[in-house]
Amino acid sequence: MNYDVILIGGGAAGFFTALNIARLNPSLKIAILERGKDFLTKVKVSGGGRCNVTHGCFDPKELTQFYPRGEKELLGPFHQFCSGDTIEWFAQYGVELKMEQDGRMFPITDSSQTIIDCFLNLANKWKIDLISSCSVTGLFQKENSWKIDTIKGSYQASKIVLATGSNPKMWQLIEDLGHDIVAPVPSLFTFNIKDKRIKDLMGVAQLADVSVVSTKLQAQGPVLITHWGMSGPGILRLSAWGARILEQKQYNFTIEINWQPQHDYDTMLKVLQELKIEHARKNVIKRCFVDMPNRLWESLVLYCDISKDATWAELNNKQLSKLVKELTQGQYLVNGKSTFKDEFVTAGGIDLKQINFKTMQSKVLSNLYFAGEVINIDAITGGFNFQNAWTTGFIAARSIVEEFNK
Repeated sequence: MNYDVILIGGGAAGFFTALNIARLNPSLKIAILERGKDFLTKVKVSGGGRCNVTHGCFDPKELTQFYPRGEKELLGPFHQFCSGDTIEWFAQYGVELKMEQDGRMFPITDSSQTIIDCFLNLANKWKIDLISSCSVTGLFQKENSWKIDTIKGSYQASKIVLATGSNPKMWQLIEDLGHDIVAPVPSLFTFNIKDKRIKDLMGVAQLADVSVVSTKLQAQGPVLITHWGMSGPGILRLSAWGARILEQKQYNFTIEINWQPQHDYDTMLKVLQELKIEHARKNVIKRCFVDMPNRLWESLVLYCDISKDATWAELNNKQLSKLVKELTQGQYLVNGKSTFKDEFVTAGGIDLKQINFKTMQSKVLSNLYFAGEVINIDAITGGFNFQNAWTTGFIAARSIVEEFNK
């Protein structure tokens, strides 16, 4: 079957590209090929089923700072289609977004199904063919078109868009076509830590500075203690920026945590020395006078060989110093990682040097475009990976339509 454009990959980037092509030129014949039986599966599970559509950061330069890979390349594209444009796009098709305190933006329904329904309804309205359970087995460039072999037969298209995310089989096909693939490694993941200081503290969260010992890697954000170790934005950001370094360490390394990011060792020591004077007769463990959850405070106090009955006046200098160190320089051994829920993100993909970011077209082959995570771009959590999908998809769509309109 012949099409003007075929999108390979029925996720966020593939759908958004297809919809924008149809919106800009409804006369084009478009199909989306998806290897799974369902479309938009990652959209469905993202944000705990609420779909973190984008982030309330509206300055292109500032927005690029959330991308460990792709920061430089995305600056131009974000000037063309940024977070504000995403909000307007969805509003135009009946989906209103809301911003939460941390800047993340969700549909006001708090349901990812709202986004899925919007996309499917528009695809039906614009007569985009949706072909599921259709794994691609071969890509061949002809003189003025592409031939796509699949388990359901062959298709032809004037132009194709690859929006296949982190699919190793598709990367291999792309590599066979002459592109360079940056080897994939996990990006967003949590840390496996077995340590008596955090045992039985599941659910406790605290803003903290986290760094990887003997590296320059550091991040700040809420750290969530889990039954397997540590998670939360602070840990996930560190995993994103350290994706390649931590993979080289085989996910065995030591992190240092400052549970009091507004203090260093010296200023925290002064705080505790003042508490020792002001609350001399009060029990150390029973009331936490610093900004942190009581359960975490109690655990660190006990770890510093301070008895449950000890008063502030009874603390000796050694105990005080150890407590300060645990609050500002506590070290924890990481032994392995865990994938962050269902929102798996990979660092790796098509080499950025081989893509024209003004059009999202391959510099290696004509009439071949890319969108989303199939290229070597990834971000921290907070709606940034979806914004990459919307932006690159929009630019690819506009470029393709301009080519057809010539």
